[in-house]
Amino acid sequence: MSIKKSDTRTRILDATLALTADGPGSGLRMADIAKRAGISRQALYLHFATRTDLLVATTLYVDQLKDIDARLAPSRSAASGPERLDAYIEAWGNYIPEIYGIARVLLALKDAGDEEAAAAWTNRMDAMREGCAAAIDALKAEGRLSSDNTRSQATALLWTLLSVRNWEHLRLDCGWSQKAYIDGIKTSANRLFVAPEEGI
Repeated sequence: MSIKKSDTRTRILDATLALTADGPGSGLRMADIAKRAGISRQALYLHFATRTDLLVATTLYVDQLKDIDARLAPSRSAASGPERLDAYIEAWGNYIPEIYGIARVLLALKDAGDEEAAAAWTNRMDAMREGCAAAIDALKAEGRLSSDNTRSQATALLWTLLSVRNWEHLRLDCGWSQKAYIDGIKTSANRLFVAPEEGI
């Protein structure tokens, strides 16, 4: 029974991902997801009590599919604060294009006043902010955090620099390549947050 339940859950998550990839998603409904997954709406609610639960689970499912832990490993094992900062920017910045489908849906729903989507988006962005805080904390622990910003300010600024909306603006609206985006964010972050080593 547990295997069947797991298979159904996976079908639901795959259906949600497929629907987010198909269009802007501002009208994403539980009924559409159930139909795409080939189950009844009642069966869908047995697995996910609310759309917020489903959307959060879908983002976590993408993390699993894309092996986010492996992507973050270089940042977590970096030998210095500046290396951790650069590695985190590379990990998250290169992850955005892969989650852009579900991110775009959540943002569209959030902007339309959907409280469930807003809650799901906040859940995931809080997790990303923790990664930003860890990178800033690594700089601070080594005495390499620029005195221009407090820890809190630096974390908020890095979080903003790495937002999906900024990626969307630079990549899609301004036509930057993915490499130019990563290089630009790394250069900006280093100028903002990394103090020179003593004696240099």
